[in-house]
Amino acid sequence: MPAEEVATIIGAIGNHEEEEGQPVSPVSAAVILADKSDVHRTRVRNRDIATFDIHDRVSYAAVESKVKVEAQEKNIILDLVIETEICPVMDYFEIFLTRMIMCRRAAELLECHFRLMINGAKLL
Repeated sequence: MPAEEVATIIGAIGNHEEEEGQPVSPVSAAVILADKSDVHRTRVRNRDIATFDIHDRVSYAAVESKVKVEAQEKNIILDLVIETEICPVMDYFEIFLTRMIMCRRAAELLECHFRLMINGAKLL
């Protein structure tokens, strides 16, 4: 693999962490969007609802998670369905706000807008 491609991949991996990560290339932007939008019930390994922490509860409540691209409008949309009986939408924002900010920055690097839809409501 050419050194330039290796550097692109290393840059994408190294810059997707929430604490300090920034999109530095289109590849890193794609990694950020894929990683930070990944919320779904299937990610929860612990099946004992009584012992869920907030991360388990939010992920378990997410029964649909789709990333849609509207190329003409230059929109990247995270479309979620969250069972609010399990987890209020506010809990989602409590733990995912920094991830959504990273997604917005990644979309901007790709000259797109990041949109968030939860249960049919446009939130960003």
